[in-house]
Amino acid sequence: MSILPITRSFASAGGLLLIILFMAACNNEPHQTVREPIDYIKPIPGPSDSVPVAAAKKGEVLIGYSDCYTCHKDEKRSIGPAFRDIAKRYPVNEAYIQYLAKKIISGGSGSWGAAVMIPHPALTADDAQTMVRYILSLRQ
Repeated sequence: MSILPITRSFASAGGLLLIILFMAACNNEPHQTVREPIDYIKPIPGPSDSVPVAAAKKGEVLIGYSDCYTCHKDEKRSIGPAFRDIAKRYPVNEAYIQYLAKKIISGGSGSWGAAVMIPHPALTADDAQTMVRYILSLRQ
């Protein structure tokens, strides 16, 4: 009696089983990895003041003449967060206006992920605060 036919039948059965398992696992449907959107806007609680229209308009002009739109857009995240998203996060009050103005002047990272904002040391504190007032005026 030869052992070779038995070995072949086991090998054939094992190969057939492997093919069946592979086909069942694949089921011919395309696999897509769906990434859930990350809500990176975590609002900071606190009272909000209103932004005077004249201050908001002046801030919008200052932003228009700066390099802000290189990395930011009003409505949609770009390299940095959207201005509306910044407005949703921070309360409109003098403490946050000063804080954000200092961040614009000194630059930084980590508040909105890995993106790095370059420093703007030539910008005056008053102009940076006016720009922040415009950004925070976009709060809805």
